[in-house]
Amino acid sequence: MSKPNLNRRNILKAAAAGAVAAPLAMTSTSAFATTNLRMQTYWGREAADVFSAFGSDIRTASNGSLRVRHFTGSSLVPDAEMFQAVSSGTIDMCQGYAGYWPGQLDIAGIESGLPGAWTNYDEAQYVFRHKGLLELVREAYAEHNVHYMGPIFGGPFDLLTKQPVNSLDDLKNMRIRATPAVARILQAFDIPTVFLPGSELYVGLSTGTIDGVIYAGTNEYVGMKLYEVAKHYTSLGMVYPGYCDQILVNMDVWNRMSEEERKVMELAYEKHASHMNTWMVSGSIDAGSTGLFEMNKLPAEDSQRLREAAEVIWEDEAVKSDRNRKAIEILKETAKATGRA
Repeated sequence: MSKPNLNRRNILKAAAAGAVAAPLAMTSTSAFATTNLRMQTYWGREAADVFSAFGSDIRTASNGSLRVRHFTGSSLVPDAEMFQAVSSGTIDMCQGYAGYWPGQLDIAGIESGLPGAWTNYDEAQYVFRHKGLLELVREAYAEHNVHYMGPIFGGPFDLLTKQPVNSLDDLKNMRIRATPAVARILQAFDIPTVFLPGSELYVGLSTGTIDGVIYAGTNEYVGMKLYEVAKHYTSLGMVYPGYCDQILVNMDVWNRMSEEERKVMELAYEKHASHMNTWMVSGSIDAGSTGLFEMNKLPAEDSQRLREAAEVIWEDEAVKSDRNRKAIEILKETAKATGRA
């Protein structure tokens, strides 16, 4: 029964890629009016080729009607302020991570990927696109004058430290960079945490401000050259894909686009989301075999303790709003359907 689903998934990816590659027929008005969009991400130069392809697809498919200029992390505004910057129109769009703004959006912690929320890529897509999480997240952003295009699933989301880690107890004497949701889990085990944006991780590790990071996988750690200052990579076993980015567009900008232009944006997003996930996953596989890291994983019992601690966060998220309650019910139903609860 699974083979047809996988085939459909591949067909959809190919269709999105093909549709973006071939320019759409634009109206005569949009063909002569160029809209320049400023897009910031929290990513640095390591992802430059991926974002260049995204911009090229949009420019080509719109016959030049839409042009996206990409800015790296914190170039225009601090990464944690990208959501509000898109909301106010300070920037037109961004690729962000909702773990940066949990206090600004009720569903941010759920959207970004709660530990234990899903266990593989297809399950994550099922939760968003079939069970209705996409609509709930889109509704939340719309209340802030932001159009949520959709999720971009990452790869591994594991620990990189300066010293080896063989158990959770080893982390009690380290200061770990973590997003707020993950920090709450680690703090339950008396593990000190601090938040730093991605652009500051190299300096933080090299100066001793932090002893480790939970940010991504080996692909990103290689791209950011973090292996130069920390080489001990430890798989946590909490959630996979380990995090979820998104593309946000200012609602006024989105509404000014023609129907054809919005379709170009949607198709380019679909291709970009697939491209980025593939880049992160395949890159992590390659990077993990380079010898740049000392590879390890937490004992199974410690990974289970992390997942159990995350259950408390699920309940805390559910009481924030009726929308969050519906979202957590989706996660619970999925966990039950897949035999995890």
